[in-house]
Amino acid sequence: MKPREPLYLRLHETGEISKRIDDLMHILGDCTLCPRHCHVNRLQGEKGVCRVGDLPMVSSFGPHFGEERPLVGRNGSGTIFLTYCNLKCIFCQNYDISHLGHGEECSLVELGEMMLSLWRQGCHNINFVSPSHQIAQIVAALPYAVERGLDIPLVYNCGGYEEISTLRLLDGIFDIYMPDFKYGDSETARCLSGATRYVEKAEEALREMHRQVGDLVLDERGIAVKGLLVRHLVLPGGLAGTRRVMRFLAKEISPSTYVNIMDQYRPCFRAAEHPMLNRRISASEFDGALSIAREEGITRLDRMG
Repeated sequence: MKPREPLYLRLHETGEISKRIDDLMHILGDCTLCPRHCHVNRLQGEKGVCRVGDLPMVSSFGPHFGEERPLVGRNGSGTIFLTYCNLKCIFCQNYDISHLGHGEECSLVELGEMMLSLWRQGCHNINFVSPSHQIAQIVAALPYAVERGLDIPLVYNCGGYEEISTLRLLDGIFDIYMPDFKYGDSETARCLSGATRYVEKAEEALREMHRQVGDLVLDERGIAVKGLLVRHLVLPGGLAGTRRVMRFLAKEISPSTYVNIMDQYRPCFRAAEHPMLNRRISASEFDGALSIAREEGITRLDRMG
């Protein structure tokens, strides 16, 4: 293989990708793809918390220039916004997609054509936003795109609420993992995102992601080719639990973890129902989060407004 060739090409060459597709699609028959463990038969049209059946659902796709610099480069990150989500954040800024279901069902071929369109436009990667509940369909669409030339990194852009057994089936498929680590406290996660055992699941997932791809690696242009990139959105009143999150990343993943501390929080959707969420963060709260990350030992800090 050529240097920096995407990981999934080897699995396609050996036929291993077909086995992974079979395993992932089998899970849909009694769905435990994510920690929700809804146990519905999505192959027969049943739907669980994520409200997606056996076909992909996509809201939009196109080159995106608002992502982190290592993903965007000159030509943009080829972003596919998947409909619905396995988290139920009451402050979601994309609530029309994640909660209201803006988007349409499509075939596996159509999803593959979306990947190819972004590749032909010169995007540096294919960036799947909220893939956790649709990962079986994504992987099933991949061979169609590979056989027609797709050869750029795949990005798993998720909320951090992942099932370890599913992630193990993705080993060698995704080059870049970009999870949120939203909370340092699981009770806060339950209250604000309807997710139980969030911290435990996120920590377990991050360990597995890092095991698969390691620290973020950039090419000579400064564009990401492989590795882990973690996002952390600063919430008002310390609700994100920044110190615990950064301590875990520095001590148990790697101090060289590429971390994006984000200050883009604004009250959206049902944020007004939680008094502490009904305001933007202050400059001091954001600066404090950056200081915490440094104090805990993180050495590769980005920031995104």
